[in-house]
Amino acid sequence: MARIDPHSYFDPDQPITKTLFLKLIVDFGTKTLRGEVRLGFGEPISGALDLDTDELTIHSIETGDGRPVSFELGEKDAVLGRKLGVEVPKETTELVIAYETSPEAVGLQWLGPEQTAGKRHPFLFSQCQPHHARSMAPLQDSPRVRVPYRAEVTVPEALTAVMSAGSAGRNAGPETGTATFLFEMPQPIPSYLLALSVGDLASKDLSPRSRIWAEPETVEAAAWEFAGIEEMIRTAEELFGPYVWDRYDMITLPPAFPYGGMENPRLTFLTPTLLAGDRSLVAVVAHELAHSWTGNLVTNATMNDFWLNEGFTVWAERRILEALHGKDYAAMAWAIGYSGLQEAFERFGEDSPFTRLETDLWNIDPDSMYSEVPYEKGARFVALLEDTVGRDRFDRFIREYMDAFRFTSITTEEFLTFLEAQLPGLASRVDAKRWLYEPGLPDNAPVFQSADLDALQDLSAGWPEGERPTGSQMAKWSSEETRIFLQGLPRSLPEEDCKWLDSRLKLTTRGNYEILVEWLTIAAGSDYEPAFARIREVLCTVGRMKFLRPLYTALGKNPRTRALSADIYASAKSGYHALSRMVVESVMEAYPKA
Repeated sequence: MARIDPHSYFDPDQPITKTLFLKLIVDFGTKTLRGEVRLGFGEPISGALDLDTDELTIHSIETGDGRPVSFELGEKDAVLGRKLGVEVPKETTELVIAYETSPEAVGLQWLGPEQTAGKRHPFLFSQCQPHHARSMAPLQDSPRVRVPYRAEVTVPEALTAVMSAGSAGRNAGPETGTATFLFEMPQPIPSYLLALSVGDLASKDLSPRSRIWAEPETVEAAAWEFAGIEEMIRTAEELFGPYVWDRYDMITLPPAFPYGGMENPRLTFLTPTLLAGDRSLVAVVAHELAHSWTGNLVTNATMNDFWLNEGFTVWAERRILEALHGKDYAAMAWAIGYSGLQEAFERFGEDSPFTRLETDLWNIDPDSMYSEVPYEKGARFVALLEDTVGRDRFDRFIREYMDAFRFTSITTEEFLTFLEAQLPGLASRVDAKRWLYEPGLPDNAPVFQSADLDALQDLSAGWPEGERPTGSQMAKWSSEETRIFLQGLPRSLPEEDCKWLDSRLKLTTRGNYEILVEWLTIAAGSDYEPAFARIREVLCTVGRMKFLRPLYTALGKNPRTRALSADIYASAKSGYHALSRMVVESVMEAYPKA
């Protein structure tokens, strides 16, 4: 056995899957998917084959021509799930595995009608990153294995299924009251980009190659919010080359979705907390779009190399934002990101190995180590490379990088080898090994400043000495400027200071969740009772981990808010994704003991 991925039983010495075909029935009554997966190998194979599974029931395995195949499920591993060991007969080109998922599958979130906007129908969405596709289907669940796929998904007739694939039609289902949706993804993708959503969905075209999906109650608001997507795609193409995935569709999911966005090709998943009503949060869309080049086209080989996905994508996102809105806007995005990086350093400790870019996650659940480090430290490393060699030459390098590794998954070491071949000596000039293999933020990290950013940060820094922004200053602030000002304030303030902020900036009633949660984090850490009702409302309706972690952390700072935290979580946890529950419970376990 020669495992090369800390989070998969995938063995590169064994046969490698070349195609995948899913034929599934979505059963909301049992909260399961049941059906079969066909794994194609392109040529005859035989011998041992290890697949990844998590909480799957395997009913049978046959060859494509109907011969029974022996198999064995191993013991459950807390990180890897259960290995499905298959003994493949000679002259096998396809395996057909009949199975069903568990109602507790980590990669699937089943919502009742009451958790949706329409309150009439249930809803399902998947979240397979980083290593949860194995809870949706038995497969080689490693980014090193990239396959095109087809799917037939049968759902209740009143509902619509969408996937990270092109639509290939809709047929009557096998039973009365059902419909079968057909999909095809011709480009090879890693398994973590396998994605499915089922619900009462409507859609609206935003351009000839982009569409927004959402519940009927929110589709118009989503269409308005993301109306500028075509300009964003064209801008990205000018920077990074042609968009190769044919369509860029999006879906706004119910609030339980644990992330801001997920870059599933052809169908980006988005949180409804982006629907601020003023298009102020579309930077998340720029990030997920950028993944079409950095992440989906060129992919990290394992979660040890996650910075290759996210560091390059944050850098690319900010290049898109700079092209659309100017350098001052991009500088503010870098400043907002730096705040998140500081929070990650504080959480782990700046000397922690988890503040390195290249990590060692053998025997470690990658979900437990998720942070802004690969995003923001990684992006600063890429920006440093750009600054050192010059933008024009680095832009050519990025095109060369995309062309060299398109539709493949690479390691940090493979990236460094390519960097040295294309830009000799650059890695040494920037001390790349320190960035990649040592903790903390190196002192040659680039700094992103503008006059407006400096003024905002000075205002925040002067708060403890009594300095306050004027009404005319605050009236001119954009959403980003308000957020940067709040980020610079102390995390605990006197009651009078909280009242001053809330009355002048109308913070508790904000619809922009980035501003709202920044404020509520201060309010919670300050034991500011007038904000308690809004804190409860947000935590009981939103499952986005980015918001849950700081809010529950802040609630743990005072005895009264710790009690409030426990009461809120008891009410809210049933609506949270399993990943969100893990985050909240890890935060609450760190609270001071009574």
